Amino acid sequence: MSRIKSVRARQLLDCKCRPMVEAQVETDDGFAGLGAAPTGTSVGSHESFVLRDGDPAEYGGMGVRRAVANVNEKLAPALVGMDVSDQAAIDRCMIELDATPDKHVLGGNAIYSVSIAALRAAGAAVGQEVYRHMLGRGPRTVPVPTFNVINGGKYGDMTQPFNEFLVVPWKAGSVSESVEMGVKIFAALEEAVGKASGRGAAVGRSYGWVAPSDDPDVCIGLLEKTCEGLGYGGRVAFALDCASSEMYDKATGTYLLGGKRVEREALIEFAAGLARKYPMLFIEDLLDEDDFAGYALARLAIRGSARTLVIGDDLIVSDRARLEKAHALGGVDGFILKPNQIGTISEAMETHAYAVKEGLLSITSGRSGGVVDDIVMDLAVATEIPFIKNGAPRSGERINKLNFLMRVQDVCPDVRLSDLGGYLR
Repeated sequence: MSRIKSVRARQLLDCKCRPMVEAQVETDDGFAGLGAAPTGTSVGSHESFVLRDGDPAEYGGMGVRRAVANVNEKLAPALVGMDVSDQAAIDRCMIELDATPDKHVLGGNAIYSVSIAALRAAGAAVGQEVYRHMLGRGPRTVPVPTFNVINGGKYGDMTQPFNEFLVVPWKAGSVSESVEMGVKIFAALEEAVGKASGRGAAVGRSYGWVAPSDDPDVCIGLLEKTCEGLGYGGRVAFALDCASSEMYDKATGTYLLGGKRVEREALIEFAAGLARKYPMLFIEDLLDEDDFAGYALARLAIRGSARTLVIGDDLIVSDRARLEKAHALGGVDGFILKPNQIGTISEAMETHAYAVKEGLLSITSGRSGGVVDDIVMDLAVATEIPFIKNGAPRSGERINKLNFLMRVQDVCPDVRLSDLGGYLR
């Protein structure tokens, strides 16, 4: 048994140069683990609370020194002496110390960074990679990576309402081939997007290419044409993260689509049409984050005409209770697993376990304000899920995730790429 000897934290920067908490857990027999708490750009209102200082003199108020102090002064004394391998007890101790549903007293970023650090220290103590430590064996499959290659949002006088347009190289023969396909598609899109926009290709807020049109159909059509031009026709699928809470107007109950405000039913029918027209693996966050009844209608419409999966992210925020509610209403086929949304590894894995029991999918994802060596990659391999969200193949923390998958393929020669045929044939 390795017991926790020390816990300490510091303020560092995420990939968008915003302050974040990094924690370090050390054991009495000399093992250690690091954990950092990333944050997103599109953030659900039900996520665990990111505690920031609000001091405009430091990083415009984005500093996290209060959260760092909470780790060093409140969490550390409570955790010293605990068995580092008892993740559930460590996380429960921190949850009880905070004693709020959204962890706003100590900060979800403080608690989550320690939770990761403890998990990594536990893996180090038994001399294993975290994913192997969690699985208790080597992985049999690795997930298919998906690539966020076109970014929506407001750019100048054009607003593309859907947040992410993704490509899924699902018929690759290996992890390495799927990565190469994604990289080639992304590179080819630079010229295609530049021509379609008439103003050249620009980099979006999530490091993909800025959408060339406010019509999602145009963007997916461009993706399809680019993939076919590379000889990938029939070997790739597409996916959408709509992040529609960002475009939802509560006063009128409408969404932005093609430069107009439309009601829920029109948005659902539009999405169902895309699912019929293209090989679409999943559509994420089609509706507002609190519209559970609407998701049930959307899934009925989309699944009634295509195999496309309806996935919740802001709707679920990796919270088991919210996933249970959505599932009871028949609203989702799965959820995006982002452990920082709920605030501890244990809670995230409880939500995943419920999903597995109910035949739902967990899809791990990093955050736009990501970090190198993100724990979600260990979780993706440890859970042996069919596919993941990797982001655009640009910038170090995103490339690191791709390298992680290829490294697993190399050190586990019997591992195979997950087969998505059951979802896409």
